[in-house]
Amino acid sequence: MNKVLVIAVHPDDETLGCGGTLLKYKANGDEIHWLICTTIDNKDAYYDKRENEIKTVSKLYNFNSVHNLRFKTMKVDGYSTSELIEQISKIINKVKPNIIYLPFQNDVHSDHRIIFNAAFSCTKTFRYPFIKKVYMMETLSETEFANGDASQSFKANVFVDISDYFKKKCEIIKVFQTELAEHPFPRSIKTIEALAILRGSSANCTYAESFVLLKEIN
Repeated sequence: MNKVLVIAVHPDDETLGCGGTLLKYKANGDEIHWLICTTIDNKDAYYDKRENEIKTVSKLYNFNSVHNLRFKTMKVDGYSTSELIEQISKIINKVKPNIIYLPFQNDVHSDHRIIFNAAFSCTKTFRYPFIKKVYMMETLSETEFANGDASQSFKANVFVDISDYFKKKCEIIKVFQTELAEHPFPRSIKTIEALAILRGSSANCTYAESFVLLKEIN
């Protein structure tokens, strides 16, 4: 049995990046765990709505555990690297996943880049020997806006057929109502489907999600 941990900088990153893959793991009897890194600063009506969305999404995936570090969104650069690593490390050591999904290292959002660097520091084999696979995921509205330099672009080398889970992935992403908008907004159902079809064409299936494999230990 696998123990999978997805590190979502913001709630919805897990669904955009690997929602279908998480559902597939769960259907196969694996454990799936969700680490949310940030939260909004103001505890107002929107905050309550967001917290309720997280609870609903957690139930839809049937996560084995959910963790929220509650760093301030869009202000992650205000924390020291050592603090970020310490808090992420605590969750990794608690869950002890053998598979980890991280944001893409060159995502345009600074929160994503900073969390990637801190989280990747928590995959050293001599400190975390239980980690056997590390992937970076593709997050719409962040990954495709990365630096145009070819050396820094997302180059998928792993594809997962999510054809049987794509419909539920869309149902889950719709829970995050404030994060979606109509096409051509990047986080639209039409765009999510278009990316899944594109990745599926590389994997000879209807819908797929793609990843960059950073490390694999067999």
